[in-house]
Amino acid sequence: MSERNRSQAGRSPPVDSDGVRRYTDRALVRRLASELRPYRLQVGGLFLLSLLATPLALLIPVPLAVTVDTVLGSQPLPGFLDAIVPGAIEDSESALLVAAAAMFVLIALLTQLQSMSTTVLRAYTGERIMLDFRARLFRHVQRLSLSYHDARGTSDSIYRIQYDATAVQYFATETLSSFVTAAFTLVAMLYVTALIDWQLALVAIAVAPPLLVISWAYRRRLRTQSREVKRLESGAMSVVQEALGAARVVRAFGREDSEERRFTHHFREGMWARIRYEFASSKFALLIGMIIATGTAAVLYIGARHVQAGAMTVGDLVLVMSYMSQLYSPVRTLSKGAGKLQQYLASAERAFSLLDEEPDVRERPNARPLSRAEGDVRFEHVSFAYDGDRRVLRDISLHVPAGTRLGIAGATGAGKTTLVSLLTRFYDPSEGRILLDGVDLRDYKLTDLRAQFAIVLQEPLLFSTSIAENIAYAREGASVEDIAAAARAANVHDFIAGLPDGYDTEVGERGMRLSGGERQRISLARAFLKDAPILLLDEPTSSVDVRTEATIIEAMERLMAGRTTFMIAHRLTTLDVCDMRLTMEDGHLIAGEEQSPHLSTFDHV
Repeated sequence: MSERNRSQAGRSPPVDSDGVRRYTDRALVRRLASELRPYRLQVGGLFLLSLLATPLALLIPVPLAVTVDTVLGSQPLPGFLDAIVPGAIEDSESALLVAAAAMFVLIALLTQLQSMSTTVLRAYTGERIMLDFRARLFRHVQRLSLSYHDARGTSDSIYRIQYDATAVQYFATETLSSFVTAAFTLVAMLYVTALIDWQLALVAIAVAPPLLVISWAYRRRLRTQSREVKRLESGAMSVVQEALGAARVVRAFGREDSEERRFTHHFREGMWARIRYEFASSKFALLIGMIIATGTAAVLYIGARHVQAGAMTVGDLVLVMSYMSQLYSPVRTLSKGAGKLQQYLASAERAFSLLDEEPDVRERPNARPLSRAEGDVRFEHVSFAYDGDRRVLRDISLHVPAGTRLGIAGATGAGKTTLVSLLTRFYDPSEGRILLDGVDLRDYKLTDLRAQFAIVLQEPLLFSTSIAENIAYAREGASVEDIAAAARAANVHDFIAGLPDGYDTEVGERGMRLSGGERQRISLARAFLKDAPILLLDEPTSSVDVRTEATIIEAMERLMAGRTTFMIAHRLTTLDVCDMRLTMEDGHLIAGEEQSPHLSTFDHV
């Protein structure tokens, strides 16, 4: 996590069972405000445009008041109009009526221009802020330890990036501008109403205390229910991801109906949670509406009595009642917005909680650069446990000289994949250390360290793009000639050249338009292109037929030449190409019947 994130996080807040930190409203608002500092010019412009709505709102009922009191009645023009309206217009009822109508159109035009400008700037500012915030979340998620993703799954992170990140946009473009504009409008409306009749202003403002009390009472309830909605919706996404990701298995076992029931069950829980939230929010809105209606009725009653007593004109009453609707609009915004804000604060809580996650694997402050390693690897009393209790590796000591091709055999769950995962620092040892060229892996820069490894997995992973782009993933900016050379080395060029679109052929999601052997050879071509000094081959031929295996092994022998290689395989014949072999059992290294802590005791092939 960056220094800025650490300083903002402060003391670590409590964490619930879903791994979401519980922040106070004040902490969240301060954190959200800090996110907006780089966009202060855009947000400031949005404030100014929003504030223009207040004087325009004050002008809207003026033409009506002029028509009622001056054109239809016998009252003089209001003072501020009397100073700017020419005498010729003021002395003619027809001209004054036309002027009032023209004023109405002009005010409407200015209001629409203000609204349009605010909408465009709000859209630009909000989308820019949300894009940058999502990019930060995505960048941070990619750097989190694999243990975090193993524990939380990917769907929860996807939900936070896609949906919870919108809280920053809402806070910047809706909450801040709406609350400030509403407060400014409220003060302006109260001031103008007080100038007309101070008693009506007092009656109008009397609704504020009960509104504040209700908003405070509903705040915690709405926040809690918003959290529940987010939790259930995030969980429901995992069902969709699992079912679609395993579509072939689902169909093979005829479990479509079962998956549909599981989908419906999870989303039904989310649906009822959302309904409960909306019901609580509606009750809150009902109370707000009734209090405002009571205040409006009181102003109408007292204002009418003042007109009957001659204390104010009918036009003044019309003006006051028009202001009441606009006065209570910001009051309603402030009150209902306080409830709506809880929903977005719950989203912000989840987004910031993700940003505040610290990876288990960290780069040291003064990490050493590494251009190209020799490939000498040494394990010194290495132990590892995923959950901190159950050990997967137990006191591994092993020396692999540079250029050695080491074969690793063992039953499923023996710790083979975990052993090589520690080399790339996907995880760090719980005990002991691993040295590369005599230096602890934790002392190297992470990017430089991982650049030393080319990996070919049991299930080759291709991206949903062209064959050329999948091979070039190993080296940014690789030329067409380099890509083709890597494909030839991997025995896959002839196959690619025979395709209608050649290297531009799209492989589909996860490469599923190609066979397993074709995907594996493209994965090998990617490893050839990377030209790393150390190879990690994890069951590279387990899912292919014997003929394809022979082709892949031939390519792998060329790839392994001059490189330190760790090759995992269940079939011992696959390891015949290795210089040395070891066997793993229950997290230990063994050779025959005896424990063997050093490579020199292993069988030479």
